Amino acid sequence: MIGNANLITKVYFPRIILPVTPALVGLVDFAIGFLLFIGLMVYYQLALSWKLLLWPVLMIPLMLFTSGLGTLLSAMNVKYRDIKYAVPFIIQLLLFATPVIYPASAVPERFRWLISLNPLTGLIEAFRAVCLPERPLDWSALGISLGVTLCLAVISVIYFNKAEGYFSDIV
Repeated sequence: MIGNANLITKVYFPRIILPVTPALVGLVDFAIGFLLFIGLMVYYQLALSWKLLLWPVLMIPLMLFTSGLGTLLSAMNVKYRDIKYAVPFIIQLLLFATPVIYPASAVPERFRWLISLNPLTGLIEAFRAVCLPERPLDWSALGISLGVTLCLAVISVIYFNKAEGYFSDIV
């Protein structure tokens, strides 16, 4: 939002477009990567499963999460300028709190409820299950992820709409 200060102060347009655009750009990269992934699976003669058809469906909550988090943080950054310094730490925390480099089953049972509150956990596990035919989908973890993602998206839009009134004054 701060980087587009001239645009915000001079022209009226739906400002929510600004934080959502990077997520859409990332979607294009992700789609290209998915096509390359399918190509490599065919080349190496790995079993293709019907579950691969869920990949585009799983992109919807992932886009909703990234757009929601980006919208919330960009709106907060307008008023609280130090947010931009905290974002790299938030991203690093999400990386280690999400089972990207380790399976969720590696987390001790007593802490699994905590890791399941991370909206990315169910999504990453679902993407993993879609790619590996022998791995079952954990619908409960995916449901929790969807619920938390929807809450984040709603809170983000509400906060953004309230904060939008003073964007041009502060920027």
